[in-house]
Amino acid sequence: MVKGMSMENSKNNPSENSEKSVEIWNSILRGAMNLPGARINRADYLRKELSKRVNKEELEKAIDTSPGEARIKASIIEKIAKSSINWHTAKTTGLSTLAGLPGGWIMAGTIPADLIQFYYHVIQIIQKLAYLYGWPQLTDEDDNIDDETLLRVTLFIGVMFGTDVANKAIKTLATRLATEIEKRLPQKALTKYGIYNVSKKVGLWIGIKVTKDSFSKSVGKLIPILGGIISGTITFFTFRPMSKRLKKHLKGLDLAK
Repeated sequence: MVKGMSMENSKNNPSENSEKSVEIWNSILRGAMNLPGARINRADYLRKELSKRVNKEELEKAIDTSPGEARIKASIIEKIAKSSINWHTAKTTGLSTLAGLPGGWIMAGTIPADLIQFYYHVIQIIQKLAYLYGWPQLTDEDDNIDDETLLRVTLFIGVMFGTDVANKAIKTLATRLATEIEKRLPQKALTKYGIYNVSKKVGLWIGIKVTKDSFSKSVGKLIPILGGIISGTITFFTFRPMSKRLKKHLKGLDLAK
């Protein structure tokens, strides 16, 4: 797993390829975030998951502050987190398998569609885990998808891929938010906390990686029937470890305590 970020651009025109990689990544991310249900309301989600497990007072405090500050048992949070990871792993794996079959999902557009559905579930699990471990609403209250939102989500995905710079950036955000009286992500939070450029670099790295990884699935799709199995297997052994890595990181941050 990657511990740093290797910016492997073409020697011919690295600047142009870098811009293309970022553009590809932003298109995938924006496409996934525009799908119905991609953006999760924090209060609604916590109410749905905690109402059947804690009393009303604990529930309201968890929504007003965080599950950690409401002293919700760690075992409850862990159970919800694992259940969410399992559910999204099953969903995205099934869709990816279908996409890999001959003549499958959206025909010639299968690979882009598969990437978008994969990151659709990535975006959902990011929000669910973040809210369970103390983060405020990650998306704009007016449902706008600006560059700040894209870069913020990109940082979380960087953590899922295991990049050190993303880990440190998310830790910085969490530490800052833990000291805020009102737990809200301010507009231009990345600029305020000095990690805007880090977010852009993570986005570039993911864009390069996504372009390379899509080739593996495109080759697999050329093999009848087996292509679906290959595509689904790659997704399964990618999504679950990524989600577990994010859960472990968020669980150890100040906001979760």
